[in-house]
Amino acid sequence: MITAAQMRAARALLGMDQKTLAELSGLSVPTIQRMEASEGVVRGSANSLTRVIEAFELAGVELIGEGAASPAGGRGVRLRSSCAQARNETDATATAQR
Repeated sequence: MITAAQMRAARALLGMDQKTLAELSGLSVPTIQRMEASEGVVRGSANSLTRVIEAFELAGVELIGEGAASPAGGRGVRLRSSCAQARNETDATATAQR
């Protein structure tokens, strides 16, 4: 399961807009908008939810479920360590080139 807050947080973490998420998941922008406007856990077809979760996982975001190992103990998102390291290296390269 994924919550609307997790979807918005994951997109923000990746610097991704709704259009890009729609393209990566094979869904329409209105579907993404509807999902993100949900209260709590996103409701939708299992196929649509799976596509969104897979798009985030391929982009390097790990969804943290309720009760999973997390400092605050609640739901959330985080970059996988290899993705975070790659992003830091990219940021460092971009800074060095300026």
